[in-house]
Amino acid sequence: MTPVETQPERTALAWQRTGLGVLAVAGLIAHSAAEHADTVLLVVAGAAGLLGLGVLGGLAPVRYRQVRRRRSADEPMTAPGLLTAATAAVGLTAAAAAAAVVVVTLH
Repeated sequence: MTPVETQPERTALAWQRTGLGVLAVAGLIAHSAAEHADTVLLVVAGAAGLLGLGVLGGLAPVRYRQVRRRRSADEPMTAPGLLTAATAAVGLTAAAAAAAVVVVTLH
């Protein structure tokens, strides 16, 4: 059986991986923007990067503290607001990546 204390750490790592994934996609968009000298793509990459930083630096630590607190108080672990924000960040980044592919293809 897994110790009880590993749950908050696994949750924190999952949220950090999500933020790092968004940052990686932002980096790929930025690379494409630099290759094609496209300022619009650069702005899109910057926005995606900010979303990734928001997940990594904002949502992930909040969720970690929330899980630790709720775990010790035997409360439900649900967090619909945070999950919606993370899903929105990932969805917007995916849309930005799709738009970048279309822009690069048209060049």
